[in-house]
Amino acid sequence: MTDVLSLALANLTSPAVLFFALGVLAGVVRSDLNIPQAVAKGLALYLMMAIGFKGGVEVSKAGLTTELLLAAGSGVLLSFAMPLVAYALLRAFTQLDRTTAAASAAHYGSISVVTFVAGSEFLQLSGLVYSGHMVAVLALMETPAILTGLLLAGASSKGPDPSARGELVREVALNGSVVLLMGAFFIGWISGEPGMVRLEPFVVDLFQGILCLFLLDMGLVAARRLSGAKKLGVPGALFGVIMPPIGAMAALGLALVTGMGAGDAAALMILGGSASYIAVPAAMRIALPDADPSVYLTLSLAITFPFNLAIGIPLYTAVARAIIGG
Repeated sequence: MTDVLSLALANLTSPAVLFFALGVLAGVVRSDLNIPQAVAKGLALYLMMAIGFKGGVEVSKAGLTTELLLAAGSGVLLSFAMPLVAYALLRAFTQLDRTTAAASAAHYGSISVVTFVAGSEFLQLSGLVYSGHMVAVLALMETPAILTGLLLAGASSKGPDPSARGELVREVALNGSVVLLMGAFFIGWISGEPGMVRLEPFVVDLFQGILCLFLLDMGLVAARRLSGAKKLGVPGALFGVIMPPIGAMAALGLALVTGMGAGDAAALMILGGSASYIAVPAAMRIALPDADPSVYLTLSLAITFPFNLAIGIPLYTAVARAIIGG
């Protein structure tokens, strides 16, 4: 317990989390502080490129391994399965309609890139090393949850018209975050260490500062998404902090079964405990237009994301270290 508290305190006092808190505070008091949308998008693109490239370089050192395949299978299984758990809880303890509950549940099988980025930095500070192939696992977990969400909503029989369905397929398959992550991953894999030597000042030295700016913007956005809290009620709000540890514990179980080290297990737990607020909302707007976006964005961005930054990441790290060692 002492380890968890010390890790949580270290995380809460890190510059990245403090900048997120500053953004939330500025949004709550209605400050005119604002990061232009084009700048915020540029920051997001940088983070995805940097994390993808660094992961590819790490895989180029180790090569294609059984560990990579097992981790990828674990991630895909989590992405397919966790929305089923989330949907059951939402339907049992909230008054959300089936469509909104299904759309919200899909967010908890997919992942948050920024949560993983913040978590990866925390793991490095904690002395836990994770494999570069976990970036590929991250990208693979983006889309299976969307399919589960559509099935839960009955979209297989009452889904969008053919033209909208084609747009959905394109949105899922060519989602910008997936394309950039995997593209940067393969570029890092191909270029290897020589490529890292050339890009290190850009993808490593600037990383922390740009992450702080991005999280400042995320804090501003999260503060504006609190409008859906009234529709969720207390049970719904509690779901936003209970579901992440459930996903993380499921990830830990798979990590133990597949023999992952503590670093990879913690990384998979961070992925399993996160919730998408980019790829899945974009897909749900097309596939399930009747779902209430204020509900699922409040859950994923205004409740689960801050919980993971402040408590979840240190908790998952401490649990992985305590059970697996390292």
